[in-house]
Amino acid sequence: MITRDELIAIGHYNKPHGVAGEISATLDVDLGLVQELSCLVTDIDGIFVPFFVNTCRPKSGETVLLTIDGIDNEVEASRLVNRDIYALKREFQQESEDEDADGYPLDFFIGFQLRDTDGTVVGEIIDVDEQTENAIFIVACDDEELMIPAVDDLIVEFDLDNKVMVMDIPQGLLDLNK
Repeated sequence: MITRDELIAIGHYNKPHGVAGEISATLDVDLGLVQELSCLVTDIDGIFVPFFVNTCRPKSGETVLLTIDGIDNEVEASRLVNRDIYALKREFQQESEDEDADGYPLDFFIGFQLRDTDGTVVGEIIDVDEQTENAIFIVACDDEELMIPAVDDLIVEFDLDNKVMVMDIPQGLLDLNK
């Protein structure tokens, strides 16, 4: 049986597309990564059920159209509407290790505690600003918000289970935020 601890949220189902069971979905990960996964998992009445994807094609931006094994009409597809999509964490981690931290969308790290390499707790990542050329983590620290560049070269490691990210923050960068 699949448990919540084994999963990572990667998107949600939208609505059926046509009458043959195809369904649209919004994904927080690359389409190529989804095609490498053995299955997508969804909570159905409190039980995490694996679904095997037959086809996955882009629709627009972050939206894809999926056909799922065993779902061949609009009524069956509508059972998935507005449900979250999960991947098995072990598969997702394997893919991500090959791609470094790039395999995870930056907003995946919202809620992570941010630490410097010396162990100092900087704060909690509360948002990601991707409006600029370089994405920025917004970090809550006491009564202020710090802006830390979300750059792979600065990310030393992250612990998915404990939701901790360690970054090699350049000396003086935290003082710029004050």
